[in-house]
Amino acid sequence: MSVTITLTVNGKSVTASVDPRTLLVEFLRNELSLTGTHVGCDTGQCGACTVHLDGRAVKSCTMLAAQANGAEVTTIEAVARDGELHPMQAAFRDCHALQCGFCTPGMVMAALDLVAANPSPDEKAVREGLDGNLCRCTGYHNIVKAVQQGAAAMRKGG
Repeated sequence: MSVTITLTVNGKSVTASVDPRTLLVEFLRNELSLTGTHVGCDTGQCGACTVHLDGRAVKSCTMLAAQANGAEVTTIEAVARDGELHPMQAAFRDCHALQCGFCTPGMVMAALDLVAANPSPDEKAVREGLDGNLCRCTGYHNIVKAVQQGAAAMRKGG
């Protein structure tokens, strides 16, 4: 048995038949080839699978694709525009806020959600806002710095 879903992914309408047990992360990666959304834990603990659902950050490994029916999903692939990194992506690069890069797409998506709610986050707000997004390589200092730098660039319209 399958269910038909229709959703908007990165600005494009998508209709597909999926097994009702298909996770949103599996649908994005396997059916749409949007592999920037990573699978790190399958339990919602690491945040590598973070995407935006109707403008809010969600962990796509904790929801079914069918639950996204009718929704708008944005993945890391849609963050850069016209070949230019988004200011938050540029800040992660410039602040050396990544090492292996596995967690980076989820971190960026979570950071964008955080900054949408709090355009000028202090260190404590960044650390709290990224709680649930794990990095196994860094000590988070540069990630916090990158989120603050990205937020500042976004405020300036960068």
